[in-house]
Amino acid sequence: MSLKRICVIDGQGGGIGSAVIKKLKDHFGESIEIVALGTNAIATAQMLKAKANRGASGENAIVRTVKQADLIIGPLSIIMANAMMGELTPQMAEAVANSPARKFLIPLTQENVTVVGLPPAPLPHLIEALIGDNLDYIDSEDSSHV
Repeated sequence: MSLKRICVIDGQGGGIGSAVIKKLKDHFGESIEIVALGTNAIATAQMLKAKANRGASGENAIVRTVKQADLIIGPLSIIMANAMMGELTPQMAEAVANSPARKFLIPLTQENVTVVGLPPAPLPHLIEALIGDNLDYIDSEDSSHV
């Protein structure tokens, strides 16, 4: 199995991305490469502290890097232009949406958006569902899901 490149995208304080990265590292160790992409340097720094393999900040870094990702993980707002108090630019949202990578969006947002049909759940439960229900196939030799 080839090493999977997972881009974790977050902004503002990087708390969601950091929590995701910690759980990914706990579950998969070094069998995956995690690239922390922050809309700002603080978010990137926090995700690097959570043990991302590499990190970069800003629009150009996100626009260029998501093209080479196998998976993209982040809050729902990473596909919403001008989200995160304007930190998520229209170009970032378009690049994420157009990336050929499989996207796993966490249904948390500070935007004026409600995802209908999903019961509210705390972040730790959402991250457990992300890994347990959606990413366990990474451990297997079958990578046909990506």
